[in-house]
Amino acid sequence: MGPETYVTGIGYQRQSSQGHGYMDTFLGFDALLLARMQFAFTVAFHFIFPAFTIGLASFLAVLNALWLKTRHETYLRLFEYWIKVFAISFAMGVVSGIVMSYQFGTNWSVFSDRAGPVIGPLMAYEILTAFFLEAGFLGIMLFGRNRVGDGLHMFACVMVAVGTAISATWILSVNSWMHTPAGFSISNTGQYLPEDWWQIIFNPSFPYRLAHTITAAYLTTAFVVGGVGAWHLLRHHSHNKGVRTMFSMAMWMAAIVAPLQIVIGHEQGLNTYEHQPTKVLAMEGHFESYDDGVPLILFGIPDQAAGEMRYALSIPRIGGPILGKSWDAEMDGLDTVPDALEPPVGVVFWSFRIMVGIGVLMAAVGLWSLVSRLRGRLHDDRWLHRAALVMGPSGLIAVTAGWITTEVGRQPFVIYGELLTADAVAPVAASAVGASLLAFVAVYFVVFGAGVVYLLHLMGKVPLLGETGVESEAGPIRTAGMTSAPVGTREAAEEA
Repeated sequence: MGPETYVTGIGYQRQSSQGHGYMDTFLGFDALLLARMQFAFTVAFHFIFPAFTIGLASFLAVLNALWLKTRHETYLRLFEYWIKVFAISFAMGVVSGIVMSYQFGTNWSVFSDRAGPVIGPLMAYEILTAFFLEAGFLGIMLFGRNRVGDGLHMFACVMVAVGTAISATWILSVNSWMHTPAGFSISNTGQYLPEDWWQIIFNPSFPYRLAHTITAAYLTTAFVVGGVGAWHLLRHHSHNKGVRTMFSMAMWMAAIVAPLQIVIGHEQGLNTYEHQPTKVLAMEGHFESYDDGVPLILFGIPDQAAGEMRYALSIPRIGGPILGKSWDAEMDGLDTVPDALEPPVGVVFWSFRIMVGIGVLMAAVGLWSLVSRLRGRLHDDRWLHRAALVMGPSGLIAVTAGWITTEVGRQPFVIYGELLTADAVAPVAASAVGASLLAFVAVYFVVFGAGVVYLLHLMGKVPLLGETGVESEAGPIRTAGMTSAPVGTREAAEEA
């Protein structure tokens, strides 16, 4: 390594902006690592809101449909109760998402320039389809029950739910292409040019990641709703039909979807091993190669510098069949991968186990609820209620851990096998990135902290008979800049 280069936080050599071995840093971090930290921080905040609202929008559509079909007051009460939570969560998700788009131009302009011909149209399609759909029908969903007919209001609820799913579809298509790029060529200037949009959109990992993420969103909502119901049941509100219904519906979702999610996750893992084997090796902690069966490493302490798993607790030969191999299969480990192309194994190894562990606990709670339901004790089993309360935020934790596993496991590439993260960062000073990161941390914790406190306040209330939804001004909704005339003036005009 010559005097004009330095080693970044993820193991690459980058040309010093000043030369002579000088490294531009902020609090000891270079611009590359700071840009990654900033994007990770903002996307972690953003991701939890869509993960919740995707499922909640569908839950609200189901509640509204049940109300229209049965005219049972409980369903209307729950709809008006959860619509307020949805409105706040949706707004925070939109606001936090806008910030990330600016980072593509400020911190990741090289990536935007080179990959823009591919990812730009896909993100535009998300705006033209999902965002317009949500924006067009959200107001009707929130405020239109007494202003439009039941049919149009129900249609608006369905369209908002569909819009959230379409939004996730386009975003996941973009992100999946970065993991399994296909259907492109590279120009003389280094830009990635689209050649086959079908291959780009439906790239090899996209169907698996879409199914896994949407299912995770439904589970996230189910356990939040179930946790709120459990909280009120533990506070001796078991007589409240709204509380009983929300808890019952949430536990049905947990019992059915949690086991399904384990199967979908396994299939995605096999797909990942086919297209990104290094990521799976990091997830499983396989530093060594095997020539007679692959063990399943349950726990251990990854030592990436030494290239070994310390204090490993493993089951012999089980790892092969899990990865679609035979019991005595051979498998290359991380010792066959150049050090500079390895992801941070410790982060990937543990985030993967957090995600899987929570998934298993979700399935266990779902099974527990089935047993209690069959015994007629679903609303009286206080230990089940305590478990559901503890598991309330588990979906949010699991989706965050899963995102960390996926994105950190892709390193050192931003486009897997094609573009290094170190080559995608903008030529900005570390001090500029660091200062904006600190500003984001301060603002996010104040603004979104207040939002989360208010959401918890709403959830802490019991759904009551006659529950009101999102309130608006009485009378017709007027276009901006239009005001109604005083009553006397309007009457005079009518007489004239």
